[in-house]
Amino acid sequence: MTAFGEPGACWSEVIGQPAAVTTLRLAAIAARPGAVPPGIPNGAMTHAWLFIGPPGSGRALAARAFAAALQCSDPGEPGCGHCQDCHTTLAGTHPDVQLVATEQLTIGVDQARGLVMGSAMSPTRGHYQVIVVEDAERLTEGAANVLLKAIEEPAPRTVWMLCAPSTRDLLPTILSRCRLVALRTPSPAAIAEALNRTDGVDLDRAEQLARAAQGDLDRARALALDPAAAARRAETLGIPRAVADIGRAFKAAGALVDAATAEAKSKSEVLDAKETEELKVALGYGQGKGAGSARGVSGSAGQIKELETKQKRRTTRLQRDALDRALVDLVGFYRDVLAVQFTDGQAPDTDLIHADHAAQTRSLAQSSTPEDTMRRIESVFAARRAIAANVAPLLALEAMTLTLRGGGS
Repeated sequence: MTAFGEPGACWSEVIGQPAAVTTLRLAAIAARPGAVPPGIPNGAMTHAWLFIGPPGSGRALAARAFAAALQCSDPGEPGCGHCQDCHTTLAGTHPDVQLVATEQLTIGVDQARGLVMGSAMSPTRGHYQVIVVEDAERLTEGAANVLLKAIEEPAPRTVWMLCAPSTRDLLPTILSRCRLVALRTPSPAAIAEALNRTDGVDLDRAEQLARAAQGDLDRARALALDPAAAARRAETLGIPRAVADIGRAFKAAGALVDAATAEAKSKSEVLDAKETEELKVALGYGQGKGAGSARGVSGSAGQIKELETKQKRRTTRLQRDALDRALVDLVGFYRDVLAVQFTDGQAPDTDLIHADHAAQTRSLAQSSTPEDTMRRIESVFAARRAIAANVAPLLALEAMTLTLRGGGS
C-alpha cells in the first residue's frame, strides 16, 4: 500500500485535520524499517514533534494516533488500528509508549527526569520508544530544561511528542528542536458527523452541540451524553440574565465557584479513596498482628501525606478546568450577542454558538451596545487570566460579574 491509500483506523478520531493527518501518515511510512517508498518526502520523519492547537482540536488524539502508527505491526500502511500494537498504544498500555497526562497543575523536575530515563531505553517490542507529553504547557522551567537535553540528543530509536495549546507555552530552545504540527478547531459538521457515527446522536442535535462546544469534540460528547454537563452549561448561560444588581452579581459568582468545586469534588472523591486504599495496602496498613500494624511500615505517614497533597492539587486543577469551561461558554454567548448587534438582528440562529439561547441573546443585543458587549467579553477573559495566575477564583469571578452587570454605563 502506498502513502496515498486510505488512512488506517487509528486516524478515525482525529477529526477535521486532513493536513496534519497527511503529514503524520507520511512520517510513519518513512519511519518503517527498510527503504523509503517512492513519493515520500526526504526528512518526512524526525525524532521530536510538537502538536499545537486550541482546546478540542485533538492534540493528544493526533499524537496517540501517530504513536500507534509508528508501532503498528501490520504490513500495510502504518496505523491499521487492528493489530495488537495499535490497540495497546491507543489504550495506553503499550510497553514502549509512555503517555504523560498530568492531573496536577504542573509537571515538575522529578517527573521529567523519570521521562528522560525511560527515553534512553531500547524498545522491548515496538519499533520505537515513544514519549507523549499531553500537557507540555504544564512543564515548569526546570522540567523543560531537563527534557531539552534528551530532545537535543535522543537515543537512536526514541521519538518525543509534546502537546500544547500554542508555541508560546514552551521554551524557545525546545521549539527549535521540534517539528511543528498545527491543528485547527474542527468544523461543527465534522464534529457532528463524529458524534452521529460513534455515539448515535441525531445529526441536527449533534451539529447544535458541536457549535455549543465551540469545536471541542470531548465537550460536545459530554453535552450529548451527560445530563449534568448539560445542566451546568444551562446554569452558566443564565448568568447574564442573573446579574441584575450587585447582590445578584456576587451570588452568581459564588454559584459558579460552588458548581465548579462540586464537579471537581465528585470526580476526585472516587479516585482519592481508591488511591489511598491502594497505597495503604502497599505500605502494610492493617496487615500483620499487634498495634503497629495499623500504622504501616516506617515512613508511611509521609507517603500518605504526599499523596494527599497531590490529590488536593488534582482537585484544584479539576476546579479550574470546570471554571474555564464555564467562562468559554460565556465568551461564546457574548460573541453571539455581538454578532446580532453587528448584523442589526439579522444573524440567523443557525450562525449562533448557543442557538438554544437565541431569545436571550437577541434580548440582550437590543438592550445594550456593542461597546457594552466588548467590555463584557474582556471581563470574562480577564477572569480567565486572573484564575490562571492563581488569583482566588471567587474574587476573579466577582469582578467579572460586576462588569457583566454594568451595561457599560
